[in-house]
Amino acid sequence: MTQTKESVSSEIKNEELDELIKNSTAIKNLPKVGDLVEGEVLDISPNAVLIDINHVTIGVIRGYELYDESGESAGLKVGDKITATVLEMENENGEMELSFRFAGHEKAWDILEALKKSQETVEVTVVNANKGGLMIKLNRISGFLPVSQLSQEHYPRVDGGAKAKILEKLKKLADTKLKVKVLDVSQEENKLIVSEKETMKEQVKEALGNYKVGDIVDGVVSGVVDFGAFIKFDDGLEGLVHLSELAWKRIDDPRNVIAVGDKIKAKIISIDGSKVSFSIKQLKDDPWKEASEKYTVGQKVEGTVLKVNPFGLFVELDKKIHGLCHISEISQPLAGNLSNEVKEGSKMEFKILSIEPTEHRLGLSIKALKEPKAEKVEGEVTEEVKEEKKATKTKKEAKEEIAEEKVATEEEPKAEEKIEE
Repeated sequence: MTQTKESVSSEIKNEELDELIKNSTAIKNLPKVGDLVEGEVLDISPNAVLIDINHVTIGVIRGYELYDESGESAGLKVGDKITATVLEMENENGEMELSFRFAGHEKAWDILEALKKSQETVEVTVVNANKGGLMIKLNRISGFLPVSQLSQEHYPRVDGGAKAKILEKLKKLADTKLKVKVLDVSQEENKLIVSEKETMKEQVKEALGNYKVGDIVDGVVSGVVDFGAFIKFDDGLEGLVHLSELAWKRIDDPRNVIAVGDKIKAKIISIDGSKVSFSIKQLKDDPWKEASEKYTVGQKVEGTVLKVNPFGLFVELDKKIHGLCHISEISQPLAGNLSNEVKEGSKMEFKILSIEPTEHRLGLSIKALKEPKAEKVEGEVTEEVKEEKKATKTKKEAKEEIAEEKVATEEEPKAEEKIEE
């Protein structure tokens, strides 16, 4: 009697079932919904992948569940070993329903955690940009690369810091690949933060080993921002001259004194890891050293109002020396806002109240100009005080002379009487 294909298949399945029932260990080790299982790829079609689960059962992965964030299922071949998540113990075809998506998701975040710990450099693809930075993809997981974590090469230095222009420059990086390190990972918050700048740190630190604080370098201004200027030197190295280190005088906008492309000399004042800070002003003589010789306390001076602030006026006495007239030293009570009373660029007279060269401070007053007597400064005797003392002394001497004459007049008759006797 000839057996049909179906009857042979049924006999094989019955034999496998009998063997499975006999083998209690296999039954105990059957996976549950949500478990990760390993298996061997039996067949691959456009819409499904069949998996042999330890010769115990057949699993199937189909449709959306084929998507794998970890990327491990890409390029699968028959015979490959894979990991999947159990969705159902048995579907309509008697197969175990599996998913790459869930397994891949968990594995992808595990990989990111490992990258954060190892600080290995990896490649990401820039998907898009917003005003804060770049949206990226790493192992099919979306992440973010903040502007502050871009390398010197890609940092968007825009004159005036216009946000629209910054976004325009960032968008030009779309579809490019960047090398980064993972800074922060949180699967619960679905957060992935990466840094391009971190990949350059070791290289920059090694190059900076040839420099020390106090060295003077030749550089070119590569960018100007509100807080200072970036200086490129030594074939790709870059540092910052902070606003306060550009010049000895007060500067509100660095663009007024320095521009991109300027060739300059700068002094290294700090090296912190891969970060370099420069000073330009320290290569020039400090004009405040001569301030106390040029100006004196009590002196009347003319100055130009550079800036009006709620607390007073910043005043230029000359190109190098600036002073402050505090609001309490304005001549009369203000009717409203100080900026409505005094305009920038106005030339006004002031009296110098104090000079502190080492602190780069000079105090001015308008009110003191209208006081009847010069203010007495400790240790200083004014001309008015000298005249007053002189007048007091003269009166005292006159009184002493009158008293002496009176005594002499009273004693003279007595002397004559004595002679007569």
